[in-house]
Amino acid sequence: MTDIPVALTVLTSVGTIAAVAMAPVLARTRGRLRAYGQRAATAETDLGNVTQHRDELEARLRTTEAELRHLAGARLPDLATSLSHPHMPVRGPADERVTGTELDRALTEVLEQVADAVGKERLRIDAAAQSALRGTATTIQALLYQLQSLLQEMQERYDEPALAQDLLAADFLNEQALRRIQTSAVLCGAWPGLTRQDSHLTDIVLGAMSRLQGYERVQVTNQLRGPAGVVARAVEPVAVALTELIANALHHSRPDLPVTVTVQQGSTGASVIVDDAGVGMHEDEVQRAQRLMSGQEPVLLTELGDPVRSGFAAIGQLVRQYGFSVHVETSPYGGVRAVLHVPGEPLLTMLDEDAYPRSPMAPLPTPQPVPPAEPATPAGPAAQEATGPETTAQEASGQEELPRRRRRRPARQTPAPAPQAPHPYPHPRPVNDDTVTLRAADIAAEAERWSRGAASAPPPEIEAEAERSAARWGDFQRGTASGRAASTGDTGEYPLPPHPGPNPGPNPGPATDGPSAANGPTTAPTTPDPDPASEGNPTV
Repeated sequence: MTDIPVALTVLTSVGTIAAVAMAPVLARTRGRLRAYGQRAATAETDLGNVTQHRDELEARLRTTEAELRHLAGARLPDLATSLSHPHMPVRGPADERVTGTELDRALTEVLEQVADAVGKERLRIDAAAQSALRGTATTIQALLYQLQSLLQEMQERYDEPALAQDLLAADFLNEQALRRIQTSAVLCGAWPGLTRQDSHLTDIVLGAMSRLQGYERVQVTNQLRGPAGVVARAVEPVAVALTELIANALHHSRPDLPVTVTVQQGSTGASVIVDDAGVGMHEDEVQRAQRLMSGQEPVLLTELGDPVRSGFAAIGQLVRQYGFSVHVETSPYGGVRAVLHVPGEPLLTMLDEDAYPRSPMAPLPTPQPVPPAEPATPAGPAAQEATGPETTAQEASGQEELPRRRRRRPARQTPAPAPQAPHPYPHPRPVNDDTVTLRAADIAAEAERWSRGAASAPPPEIEAEAERSAARWGDFQRGTASGRAASTGDTGEYPLPPHPGPNPGPNPGPATDGPSAANGPTTAPTTPDPDPASEGNPTV
């Protein structure tokens, strides 16, 4: 019985010792299991991150492929269109999330490099085309100048009126071809092709008119204060620019509407203002015209439309080369107003009219208004009666009467004026209907006052104005006779047909000899000029 307890004690002791010995092993095993669990969790997390990163890479790859397809199919065609039409926008990335990313910056750089390469190639091709056109245009221009000289020699050689009329018509057609080829040459960088002497600005306006069909619709008003002229190197460029401006006004207005040209002199130079009552221009067209005529940006032939409208672009070339300026805006008449300004310092000069006579067809300067003299106080009833009721009403209202032209009373007979030297301006400015009506009203009023028995003599200023008016009418009649003789080449036996339309402008007439003569014929068909190169809106 004693052996069993001892054995149990031994076994218990051995078990306790074994348990104590196994405790560290079990602790280490549990730590390893926990470590293995943490590693498994980390591996699982890394696997999830890798899977997510893989999905992101696949999405970025799909986005990049879509952006590349969008670049090739949409953005590059938009860029090619915008190079020819600046108002056409270029689309951005297809996915808005790409905006501002590295991919967006890379694709934008690709577009910029493509645009730069295409722009350089366009400039190279356009320069080659302009060079070829410039060479061809200058050659044709030289031949047309030779043809023009030959036609002028034939006009001087033959005196038959019918043949002379045909030669004038052929010369005018030659002038049309010469104007268009000259504009093309100037557009491509060539010089205008003519060297002239210092010329009167009004003569340059007449020369520009004579190159156009429908020139009889142009009405010129001269408001220069003196014989202002343009220096030799700028005469032909100014004439070419004015020709294009007047041609644009004629082409885009109805054939029964006039085109008014006003020559003014300011403090810094002289200006030629061209007004028409045509269809006008939209705001974007005005801005485009200003950009073309500024001469500050290069103009490509491909930017001028089909058919090519080269007028404003050619003016821009001349503006850049010679220093005058051109401005367009909406006219008070509803059409377009174009102002060509010639600066006084480099381009204007005052001419000696003996050395540089004006063209006989040039309009006379508009007389400056003379301030009325202080009225004398009437000395008695007779003087008060001579002043008439108009003066009494004027004094009662406290207002000054506007200066009016007065003619001598019909009862007084004036001796015929002595023969005078030919007037330097045989063709004065045409008198409009309002002026004639005013003169007739003045004559009737004066006749009525004198018929009532006014005892006093007319004031001295009325006498002087009457003398000047009589001298002007005499000059007008002599100028009309000499102009008809000069236009027909005879004593008036074969007069030119009258101008159609109300109140036509001065007839440019045949080109006279001399540097300031209008370079063109006098007669032309009265059909409107179908000028495809004119600027502005289509005609209606």
